[in-house]
Amino acid sequence: MGEQLQQENADIQVEEVMEEQPTAESQSEYYSWPPAIRFDIPPYKTYHFYRHFRASSNPNNFLKGVKWSPDGSCFLTSSDDNTLSVFTLPDFENRTDENVCSSAAIEDSFSANLAITDGEAIYDYCWYPYMSASDPVSCVFATTTRDHPIHLWDTSTGQLRCTYRAYDNMDEITAAFSIGFNPTGTKIFAGYNKSIRIFDIHRPGREFEQRSTIQGNKEGQTGIISSIAFSPSHTGMLATGSYSQTTAIHREDNMEQLYVLHGQEGGVTHVQFSKDGNYLYTGGRKDPYILCWDIRKTVDIVYKLYRSTETTNQRIQFDIEPYGRHLGTGGQDGLVHIYDLQTGQWVSSFQAASDTVSGFSFHPFLPMAATASGHRRFGALDDSDGDLSLTLRDDENCASVWSFSVYSAEDYAANSEHVDLEQSVDQENTVQDP
Repeated sequence: MGEQLQQENADIQVEEVMEEQPTAESQSEYYSWPPAIRFDIPPYKTYHFYRHFRASSNPNNFLKGVKWSPDGSCFLTSSDDNTLSVFTLPDFENRTDENVCSSAAIEDSFSANLAITDGEAIYDYCWYPYMSASDPVSCVFATTTRDHPIHLWDTSTGQLRCTYRAYDNMDEITAAFSIGFNPTGTKIFAGYNKSIRIFDIHRPGREFEQRSTIQGNKEGQTGIISSIAFSPSHTGMLATGSYSQTTAIHREDNMEQLYVLHGQEGGVTHVQFSKDGNYLYTGGRKDPYILCWDIRKTVDIVYKLYRSTETTNQRIQFDIEPYGRHLGTGGQDGLVHIYDLQTGQWVSSFQAASDTVSGFSFHPFLPMAATASGHRRFGALDDSDGDLSLTLRDDENCASVWSFSVYSAEDYAANSEHVDLEQSVDQENTVQDP
């Protein structure tokens, strides 16, 4: 299977993938391009799923995250019962009415197309960056689980496509704590304790390149590498977060460590670059703030974005919308908060669930977002009836898809001019800043 992946992936070019994506003209009757989402109007719930996650033998099952596929055709959820589920989005033209979802809440909006149960706790997962539903060869995602190697799964068949194994000094398999494809989709970068291992996706097995995050003088980034993100515009630059409360910036080609950022109150669990690649956003466990860093001058934190995560060890996801101006994040209060990335100011929020919103992901090009909620509950299984799962509401331990309003063509043009003016002023101030 590895040889087949190598041969067929060699023919996949970025230009071909871009041609398969919906164009602005083809989608213009539904939204502007890029989608200028209106966050002053609350979104409505388009699809909702909760029964799928309560069919597990684990009565305390809950969701740990959600990620849209790069082509936007489906989303992937991870739950505490070691299961990854793929839900394929129906045609956007035939999306449900605002009242349909609420009236049919006793059932899931539709069934999962695929559910894969791994052997142990899932540490991390990511999509192949050029995944396209029209090309079955590219329909894969990678996972890393406790005491297991990295697996590459086929979303069409649910079969294991490839395995990438790392070994420790005792020649025993060691699991990665975080994974990420490089922008060209040719390598998998995996985070371990004080090191990064790099696998060529065309060479499954135990071949890898290892790079230490500690310099010769024992300076650098210590601890477990818990998250990895690549810059979308600065070719060859990536960020790694660590449970040692630090974030490091590296060069991809030789993993040279450019600098280490300090300031997170808890272990870093999520890092993400802005759309232009000039800023980096980091979030940590038991840390109520997402920090914004200007990677062109990393001395000070630009601003902090609040979220309700002071008392949870869960990995709380955040994401940046396609237009690149707003960031959304979940929290323990069940709210999704939206922030303006140009000013760092709070814009709006909406109630996504009645428990912890651990996963939040914007659709790659439609004005939609997916949320995943839930947290571990203790002490209820010893009650008289012991039916913990039956006492949960339908907006707990659930996944939802939300639809946002967008600007009209006239409002979008006016808003674009306003944004361009603000960006010009910001650039002038940046040039004048000594």
